[in-house]
Amino acid sequence: MSKTGTTDKQAMIDKPDPWRVPVAVEKVPDTGLHRDLEADQATREAVADVGGLREVLSAQASFDVTPKSGGRFHVAGRVRARIGQTCVVTLEEIESDIDEPIDLIFAPPDQIPEMATLVDEAEESDGDTPDPPEPIENGVIDLGRLATDALYLAVDPYPRKPDAVFEPLVEAPDPEDHPFAALKALQVAPKKPGARKPKGK
Repeated sequence: MSKTGTTDKQAMIDKPDPWRVPVAVEKVPDTGLHRDLEADQATREAVADVGGLREVLSAQASFDVTPKSGGRFHVAGRVRARIGQTCVVTLEEIESDIDEPIDLIFAPPDQIPEMATLVDEAEESDGDTPDPPEPIENGVIDLGRLATDALYLAVDPYPRKPDAVFEPLVEAPDPEDHPFAALKALQVAPKKPGARKPKGK
């Protein structure tokens, strides 16, 4: 799951969580934990409302939570969804499929500064830069939030139909609209032949 996104997407993530599936890390066995999730209608409606989507027709996710050394956990999985949006060109209703991978490390909050420093050092090298770890909040990893975060980050903010083409409005040219139109307006009308000058002039 990418860490980058538009301001609007980040604002969506900062809103209340519409899909919550908390997992207490102390209950994750040493062999790991697998969870398959499917959002019900009420959850899908909440996800659509928070994400500014017309509708969410389906949303599923699968996760593998694996314990690592130092109280850290590796969370890998995938979120799949079908969402309804409005084409920005034709304003027609369209549907889009989302298939987004998730691969994150969660760590106790007190380890976050140290691990973030290691990420910063890696950015200065020529090697691949790992994503900074996520904090384990109150001993819980919320898989529902991970699924919705990944879904929102994958949403196209400017959806359009595959065959939709933006055609700008073309207006008929104005025959008076040319570089010399203003000059023409300043011209003095010619005097009629035989016109007499006023007396005293």
